[in-house]
Amino acid sequence: MSLRVAVAAPFVQSGSRRLRENEFVVALSLDRDWFSPDQAKRLVDVATERGLLDREGNDLETTFDPAEVTVPEGFAPEEDLLRERSPFERVLDALVAEGVEKHEAVGAINRLQTELGIAIEAAAVVYARREGLPVEELEDPARAAVLADGSDGAGSDEG
Repeated sequence: MSLRVAVAAPFVQSGSRRLRENEFVVALSLDRDWFSPDQAKRLVDVATERGLLDREGNDLETTFDPAEVTVPEGFAPEEDLLRERSPFERVLDALVAEGVEKHEAVGAINRLQTELGIAIEAAAVVYARREGLPVEELEDPARAAVLADGSDGAGSDEG
């Protein structure tokens, strides 16, 4: 996964699992020239959201061992790493990582959405839980996405 490689690189370079955020940003933007400083800061947010980094004040710590990650010669991360993925995409990625075929998961999630009359994000969480996948960390983002998209009048008092 190129996100893990991009996140690990500054830690591998420093030989540490903990860095100040500004050291991380400098390593990615100035030392490696992979991102602008603003993009490197965005990467911190994405990596924190995806559970690869823990933030404590101005310090960042990896949740994995960066020494186990190989940064290939000539590696350059793609900018789409900075794109925020929807809760649906995140649940789908987690399902695929657990060995569920992507087309099978999408089909089952779509059927659940139709059967239960719920948003795709909620259907994805329900399906993942039925498959035994712990998705507690994705429940709040899925709920927020459902509420943000709740402009169809579902659950309103209008009639």
